[in-house]
Amino acid sequence: MRRQYPNSAESMPVPPTESELDLAALGRALWARKFAILSVTALAAVLSFAAVSMITPRYKSEARVLIENRETPYNQAQGERSPERDRTLLDAEAVQSQVQLALSRDLARTIVRDLKFAERPEFNPNAGGSIMDGVLGLVGLSRRGSPMSGEDRMLERYFERIAVYQVDKSRVIAIEFQSEDAEFAARVANAVAEGYLKLQQQAKQDTIKQAGQWLSGEIDRLRMRVAEAESKVEEFRIKSNLYVGPNNNTLSAMSLGELNTQLAAARTKKADAETKARLIRDILKNGRPVETSEVLNSELIRRLNEQRVTLHAQLAEQSSTLLEQHPRIKELRAQIADLEAQTRLAADKLARSFDNDARLASAQAEAVLVALDQQKKMSGSLNSQDVQLRALERDAKSQRDLLETYLSRYRDTVSREAPEAVQPDARIISRALPSNKVHFPKKLPIVFIATISALIAMIGFLAMAELMRGDVYRVALREPEPMLVEDEAPVVPAMPRAAAKPEFADSVRAGPLTAQVRNMGRGIVIVTRTAHEPSSELAFDLARELANGGARSLFVDLDVETAISQRASVRYGIGDLLLGKVSFAEAIQRDPASRVHILGIGQVMPDIAAILSAERLAIVLGAVAQSYEHVIVATPSLLNYSYASRLGRFARGTVVVAIEDRTAAGVAAVDRLGGMGFPNIAIVAVAPSVPSPKTPPEVAAA
Repeated sequence: MRRQYPNSAESMPVPPTESELDLAALGRALWARKFAILSVTALAAVLSFAAVSMITPRYKSEARVLIENRETPYNQAQGERSPERDRTLLDAEAVQSQVQLALSRDLARTIVRDLKFAERPEFNPNAGGSIMDGVLGLVGLSRRGSPMSGEDRMLERYFERIAVYQVDKSRVIAIEFQSEDAEFAARVANAVAEGYLKLQQQAKQDTIKQAGQWLSGEIDRLRMRVAEAESKVEEFRIKSNLYVGPNNNTLSAMSLGELNTQLAAARTKKADAETKARLIRDILKNGRPVETSEVLNSELIRRLNEQRVTLHAQLAEQSSTLLEQHPRIKELRAQIADLEAQTRLAADKLARSFDNDARLASAQAEAVLVALDQQKKMSGSLNSQDVQLRALERDAKSQRDLLETYLSRYRDTVSREAPEAVQPDARIISRALPSNKVHFPKKLPIVFIATISALIAMIGFLAMAELMRGDVYRVALREPEPMLVEDEAPVVPAMPRAAAKPEFADSVRAGPLTAQVRNMGRGIVIVTRTAHEPSSELAFDLARELANGGARSLFVDLDVETAISQRASVRYGIGDLLLGKVSFAEAIQRDPASRVHILGIGQVMPDIAAILSAERLAIVLGAVAQSYEHVIVATPSLLNYSYASRLGRFARGTVVVAIEDRTAAGVAAVDRLGGMGFPNIAIVAVAPSVPSPKTPPEVAAA
């Protein structure tokens, strides 16, 4: 059922829209003030150049010092050089400590005094200047006349101009100094480097002298202590009868050693004699010839053996001519047997002599053992005293060793007290030279930065002014979701064109077009035509039908030839919006016969080409697309307009109105519109008839 609204209905507000910055409008506004921007920029460039030209230039010189261990085996302390010490000297913390040494105030005072900073107005404002400088100094606007002392002022200027730092990833220290005099800057940098080396050298010399003085006192005290300890040792030795013999052995120890030696010799002699006697008796008992070395070495046995050999020779000689029973042969054999008996008797006597030697050795061993036991008892009584003596000797030896160590260190220290023997742990690898290049001010960078800063500041100021005025904002757009262009547009069944009935509402609702538009979802639908088809009437009835279905719908009339809104004498329209003369609330009207809103073409821009090429068209279409669920736009044929593709970027769907007998032209139009970017194209075929003027809708202010 169609719902009607009274003619005097209250205006319905348009949903609000978001706004965003229009960069193009902001750019045009800034371009309009380009002469002011350029003037301020040029003035800043001139003033900055004049300012840097008035500043007295400064020159910078740099000296470099390498941190390293310069001691050699000939001038270093004994045992002082080691890898650990080198690592400690050359690590990052040690190099940073050397940087602080080069920045010490003691060195600064020496440099300021030696190089006569007081005679230079650059560092001593009191050395020159006008009365005005003194007055400004009293109020704190000038350094002249300040309550600081002259030396403090010079030191302050000195530390402002000097820079000492460690070169990255190295053991090199860079010393930089700035001055208005390039030669003076080089002199100061070199003086700081040399003064730093002298400080190191002087510190080492002071350490060596202090060590020598301390060692001298310790040596004197140790000498007295060593003499006292050694005298105690000798006194205790005399008192305890602990005399020392060769090899630093006591008499008791020597006696024990000698007795042990004698005891071992007696026991060895006894065992040897017993062994020899037993061997001789075993030979005699077994009847074997006595041929041991001891028996053979006996003089008696040797003579007996010689006689026996002689007799054997005679026996052999006589046996060749005489028989065995010959008296001569028997005599010789009897003599030989007698000699052998004498030999055995002599061997037995020798065995008995060995037995006597064994008994004698045994008696000697017993006597030595008794003496040894007595000596052991005597030595046991002296052990406690010997322990005390050894303790005194150890104390004396430790004192003596310490004295010798101190004496060696003292001799080494005295040999290194000379300045030539002490080398600082650094050396100058690059001396400062006068520079002919100005370090400050850098005219070109300063002028460039000042000019760019003035340009940016001026642009920012003018942009802020434009933002505060609010003329550079536009309605925020929501990008439409991508739509697929259909290759073959569906053809809606023909709807009869009733000449007497001014509305297509029944035909639209009965056909599938309304459902198809609803299925497209929220967005803009373009309703166009190929020739003189009634696109405005169809679009308006479609918008009414969608609105009656409960959706928020807007009818936008861009068809200047058959515009319904123009026939309804709508005062404002899209042309006024595009020119920015009215607001959306003033341009959008309401249809009294339905819930649809109408945005007519207006009176100021009746040309469709001007509407399509307007810059604000995208803003207007984006705003209404966010505020309404369905936006139905009626247009004339778009095939001959170059800006028609702008509508296609915002369209959710497209409807082409064609007469039934001209559907071929409609299909051709669909192909061309698809190539222009219009999505979801459908054809609505209408029956040919003589068009009659439609009754324009009555509109009320929305």
